[in-house]
Amino acid sequence: MSESLLFRIIHIALHLLTALLLGPLIPGLINKVKALVAGRCGPPVLQLYYDLAKLARKQAVFSQTTTWIFLAGPVATVAAGLVAALLVPFGHSPAPIHFQGDVILFAYLFGLARFLTVLSALDTGSSFEGMGAAREVTFSALAEPALFLGFAALAKSSGSLSLSAMLASPGFAISRATGPFILVLAGWMIVYLAENARIPVDDPNTHLELTMIHEVMVLDHSGRPLALVLYGASLKLLVLAALILGPLLPRTDNPWLDWAAYFLALGLFAVVVGVIESITARFRMNQVPQFLMASVLATAFAFLLLLV
Repeated sequence: MSESLLFRIIHIALHLLTALLLGPLIPGLINKVKALVAGRCGPPVLQLYYDLAKLARKQAVFSQTTTWIFLAGPVATVAAGLVAALLVPFGHSPAPIHFQGDVILFAYLFGLARFLTVLSALDTGSSFEGMGAAREVTFSALAEPALFLGFAALAKSSGSLSLSAMLASPGFAISRATGPFILVLAGWMIVYLAENARIPVDDPNTHLELTMIHEVMVLDHSGRPLALVLYGASLKLLVLAALILGPLLPRTDNPWLDWAAYFLALGLFAVVVGVIESITARFRMNQVPQFLMASVLATAFAFLLLLV
């Protein structure tokens, strides 16, 4: 077996283990940072792992009005997150699955998961969950253009429609593309907060009827389906973070150093998100579209700057 093939196998195994096991650590880091900023001890960093293990041993309780569609949302959330994790590179090594146009599949995987989550919320027959589903769809209609315009800017810069090539930047250098990259990452940071139901767009810990967006759609889930919902949400945090960190991290000649830099950057990114949530107030509902439009404008200007 050649050395390059052996390294490729080790890289794929490390990529799979990262995607499967590291996701629940990010919410734990975010919550720990928020607690420390507030002067509290807070839950353990591994709390979500404990919660998932506890929920996996519990049976679910289903409403008599629900059908099989009710379980489609949790299953699709995990499935979409795992497939998307195979498409996005962690660090600067190519993703296990990469091809021209995989960026389109990547974006619509999460779109499919959102569609089935909305259907599962509507399947309960609850007007409360229907309200949350309507809000989720409305705000996602503003977040998706920012995501695609960012992809268009990176595709123009790299000359490729594959995520592995688009995100394989050697880090920010003093070049013509520096300004557009900064705009793309700023827009994607807003999308990251919105897509993952984080403050200032949403609060994953709230249960106030007038302010809930994503959380209200999963209130009827319990037991193993709820475990899938929580695990899928942590996968989304991990995958979208890798999307932002790709162009930021410098490339070295040592692939193991690249992996170490990625893990360190992922931890620092979770700390930054925790600090943002600690020092930022949640927006009023009518201010969220304005916040998301800022991301659309940032990525649109980045694409236009690369065209001229």
